[in-house]
Amino acid sequence: MPKNSPTSLDPRSPLVLDTRELPRRPGALRTVERVVPAPSDLGVELIGVPEGADLDLDLRMESVSEGVLVSGTVSGPIRGECGRCLREINESVTVTIQELYAYENSTTDATTEEDEVGRMQGDLIDLEPALRDAVVLALPNNPLCRQDCPGLCPECGVHRDDLPADHSHQQIDPRWAGLSQLTRTEE
Repeated sequence: MPKNSPTSLDPRSPLVLDTRELPRRPGALRTVERVVPAPSDLGVELIGVPEGADLDLDLRMESVSEGVLVSGTVSGPIRGECGRCLREINESVTVTIQELYAYENSTTDATTEEDEVGRMQGDLIDLEPALRDAVVLALPNNPLCRQDCPGLCPECGVHRDDLPADHSHQQIDPRWAGLSQLTRTEE
């Protein structure tokens, strides 16, 4: 988040953490356990967390000398489709988050690039970017319904699990069709 971001955070937003009750002395600790709705577009092309789905946050906010270290886990459902057979995937994901949020005007705030460390806005922390990074990076680019998914037949589009073992689409080039008669045995 930019150091001098003109947008202000809404403290009522479910992914905004308020640190007012967290003393600014190193070692002070507060836990946050809450269920929040998933933001939109939390995923990749074939799989992601449905917008509004319940995400379970189990976090620790710990005061350190230059800011607040937020660590913990985020769990929630993922929905998508198999990259081979297009069957629906309904699973869950649990990811670990660990992000330092620098106090405004701290040494860390002044000596690091904008995207190296999170920034606090007053007493507020925007957890969404860290949550989005952790969840999206944990999702597979090519999700599979199961590791040995055979996929679809490229000719007829039927799932290969539903086809007989001898299934084929052997097509004879019409220019060579006459020669196929030579290979047939006479009955």
